[in-house]
Amino acid sequence: MMDDKYRELEKNNLEAEIGGGQERIEKQHSAGRKTARERIDDLLDKDTFVELDKFVTHRCTDFGMEKSKILGDGVVSGYGKIDGRLVYVFAQDFTVFGGSLSRANADKIVKVMDLAMSMGAPLIGLNDSGGARIQEGVESLGGYADIFYRNVKSSGVIPQISAILGPCAGGAVYSPAITDFIIMVKENSYMFVTGPEVIKTVTHEEVTKEELGGAFTHNSRSGVAHLMADDDVHAMMMIRELLSFLPSNNLEDPPFRICSDPISRQDENLQEIIPADPNKPYNMKDILLTVIDEHYFFEIQPYFAENIIVGFARLNGRPVGIVANQPEFLAGVLDINASSKAARFVRFCDAFNIPLITFVDVPGFLPGTEQEFGGIIRHGAKLLYAFAEATVPKITVITRKAYGGAYDVMSSKHIGADINYAWPSAEIAVMGPEGAVNIIYKNKLDPLQYQNAVEEYKKTFATPYKAAGLGYIDEIIMPKQTRFRLIQALDMTNSKSKKNPPKKHGNIPL
Repeated sequence: MMDDKYRELEKNNLEAEIGGGQERIEKQHSAGRKTARERIDDLLDKDTFVELDKFVTHRCTDFGMEKSKILGDGVVSGYGKIDGRLVYVFAQDFTVFGGSLSRANADKIVKVMDLAMSMGAPLIGLNDSGGARIQEGVESLGGYADIFYRNVKSSGVIPQISAILGPCAGGAVYSPAITDFIIMVKENSYMFVTGPEVIKTVTHEEVTKEELGGAFTHNSRSGVAHLMADDDVHAMMMIRELLSFLPSNNLEDPPFRICSDPISRQDENLQEIIPADPNKPYNMKDILLTVIDEHYFFEIQPYFAENIIVGFARLNGRPVGIVANQPEFLAGVLDINASSKAARFVRFCDAFNIPLITFVDVPGFLPGTEQEFGGIIRHGAKLLYAFAEATVPKITVITRKAYGGAYDVMSSKHIGADINYAWPSAEIAVMGPEGAVNIIYKNKLDPLQYQNAVEEYKKTFATPYKAAGLGYIDEIIMPKQTRFRLIQALDMTNSKSKKNPPKKHGNIPL
């Protein structure tokens, strides 16, 4: 008698695990995509996945749906471990009703979201869904809203990571949009609120799915996505790597890793990296990769707003968030996209106790009607707000230009940076020497006088010494000492305790 019950359990387990059946699984594979369970196996440590709600089915009786029920109902959910640390995961199963969201599988997702919050563990969503299950109408929409609500409540409490591994359209896009990081897969994934057919009907524009919402579009043009993977396996590896820099929740410190890279390592190449010509570009990544542990930098949004660099690294084993102007692209100016990109990254690091290291070479904000009409004032203020609000350790290195309001915005001493270093090549001033002389003397100088005035301005203002004399720069350091000085400053700020005034929340200029 008991044997029959055990056989029934085995049969139900196998039925749930086959999802929409072998034919649909093969169709998924032929499209270059893995199944929900295969993705979870790639993501988690071996044999750590514990599935919840394996036998849940939908409760819809309209349109003959009661005759079509599949165990699990289009989403696989549960918990497991990544590098030995607890995580919660849900993976939409495209082989079952196109991965569409029913009230029942929304409840499965809500359950793991609530558990993740209770246990203080990251939540990972593997999205591959045709959207709301139309047969269920408002119940499906209610399921989405329940998920959105929990995304918001979890924000800044536990890391939330979304992988888009197939379609993600309509209301479904807003759950990933609220999460901290979105990873998309080349050619196989897309996100949009309204698809190409609707756009053609309403605006008469013709656009493909890939052009409208493909991985490259959202990684380079819209800034919606943060990382781009080659395939499903690569996406899972990216999630594992990303989590290695992050704490499990906002009450923990990021995971420390034993470092074999000497803390006092110096590189003579840094002494020569800044060109003698102040208008000549150089690659800021050459500096970053030289000073961080093992020369390893995990860049976020590498294809979007390339005039600013953000990402994770380690210094003496401690994870840090890096924000750096990129002189090689648009001279490293701050524009609308760069300001928004950096502001969101700064706020993430602050929420999860990750110290911020800022490298500055900024000639100012990008001028032009497009920027002004687009709200550069509002968007630039986001970055200013984010740095000023952040209470984690903040260490700044000015390598070359720090001009005008952009000097203030880039984690200056005045908005709460703990330690501000400058290289001897730093120029801290309201603007460049030529522009300043033109304004001061209103073009009344002959060529020789003009040149003398420019040289005098350079000597007085286009140096780090004026700022250092006022205490705005804590130390002028040799470039080759940068790694050691950063690690010293990190050690010193390790016990930093600072709180913002009590309030419900500030009103960041969105």
